[in-house]
Amino acid sequence: MTPVRIALILGSTRPGRRGDQIAAWALKAARAHGGADYELIDLADHDLGNLDEPGNPTFQQYQHNHTRMWGSLIDSFDGYVFLVPEYNHSYPGALKNALDYVYREWNDKAAGIISYGGWVSGARAAEALRLVLAELQVATVRTQPTISTHPSFRTGAFVPQEGLDTAVGGMLDQVIAWSGALRGVREAKKQAATAA
Repeated sequence: MTPVRIALILGSTRPGRRGDQIAAWALKAARAHGGADYELIDLADHDLGNLDEPGNPTFQQYQHNHTRMWGSLIDSFDGYVFLVPEYNHSYPGALKNALDYVYREWNDKAAGIISYGGWVSGARAAEALRLVLAELQVATVRTQPTISTHPSFRTGAFVPQEGLDTAVGGMLDQVIAWSGALRGVREAKKQAATAA
């Protein structure tokens, strides 16, 4: 069986963000951890703009090429790790917009969340994100690494705090296991649809 494919999705697009340093570190840590094929998706590299599809994404009747490309990319993964900062007790609008563009492409996948932010390390953003992922039929794992930006960027560059790599490894183990299991769910749905 081919290894599961996991996308690390950087959920901030704002200029001067710190998430790109965290994402680079997380991708390197994930690849060192192994167990899956990992790829970084930086939302800043995808020209989605505000949601501009007139139809319901459930029906996948996309009118715009950027939506079709985004849907194809999201569909190609078995699971995700969201790297999400906290803005005003929630997660960035750019990430919500990217989630809303498609629907079925997210279904029956697994996800982990690495949150980052000030005093509560982005925990409220992660909790808000979990609600939306549940509606998209994405199963989120329990282990949730958090990063306090105050000590981690004390020198200006990202320095992971002690224990972060262990927490990320534990989360990845869960995401990999659930992603593999949910492959079977997706295959069963495809077979049932073909037989109908």
